[in-house]
Amino acid sequence: MKKVIYFLFSTLISLTIFAQKQADKEEWQSLFNGKDLTGWDLKISGHEMNDNYKNTFLVEDKMMRVNYKEYQNFDAKYGHIYYKTPFSHYRVRFEYRFQGNQVPGGATWNVRNSGIMLHSQSAISNGKDQDFPISLEMQLLGGLGNGPRATGNLCTPGTVVDMNGLLQTAHCIDSKSKTYDGNQWVKAEAIVIGSKVVYHLIEGDTVLTYQNPKIGGGFLGKPYDFASDKVKDGEDWAKKDGTLLGEGYIALQAESHAIDFKNIELLNLKGCMDKKALNFKSYYLEADNSLCKYKKN
Repeated sequence: MKKVIYFLFSTLISLTIFAQKQADKEEWQSLFNGKDLTGWDLKISGHEMNDNYKNTFLVEDKMMRVNYKEYQNFDAKYGHIYYKTPFSHYRVRFEYRFQGNQVPGGATWNVRNSGIMLHSQSAISNGKDQDFPISLEMQLLGGLGNGPRATGNLCTPGTVVDMNGLLQTAHCIDSKSKTYDGNQWVKAEAIVIGSKVVYHLIEGDTVLTYQNPKIGGGFLGKPYDFASDKVKDGEDWAKKDGTLLGEGYIALQAESHAIDFKNIELLNLKGCMDKKALNFKSYYLEADNSLCKYKKN
């Protein structure tokens, strides 16, 4: 009898440990299949959604490439490619590298300059001639070989944030990252906690933190108002001035300098938080128990 009780007790302990390991196991999802642009919508200024002007966005060797081989002049063809699903609480990680020289016609500040847009408006909600989506841009900069140039910065098209309790009105804010010269791959990550806090990480180091992202600033004031940047439904956006920005789309930027992206992965931090459910995860930070799955009796 003692052996039976011991066996049952050991089995219960083993099942409990297994369940805990399953709850702790991070389930990263790949946003990019490495073969084509399935799951992504693109929008280039002056063109309709999913008009891939001069093959600006393409897939080669398991990389998503921003490419200007067919361009003779940039001609302000700012572009972004948007993942199909919006998120609110998540970690997104990827690798990037700059390539070659900037296409003629690009602005001087766009040399070795790109970004990933967080909490962005959707591709379809952009105006035809809109240059940048309302979003939080994790700006990616490559070194120029002549001094420090941080990456993982913050730029705020149509948004504002707080840092250390103070509202920040500057359009771009530098991080404390190292400089990355040349065409080396750089690992980057953003941790986005709804409308509460966002962290930018470069090569595993937290280089920038900000809180309370909101719609406002930038496009809402001169000289960067909604009309001049051709934002669709600008008056409706203006009515949201000061509204917390707690979710949106992820987009990669095309800003006149060729750049490659790979290993684009996301860990959702919002999901089932009922410990009795089969798909409970201990690392979730926001509950959506409508997603819970339970063992059938």
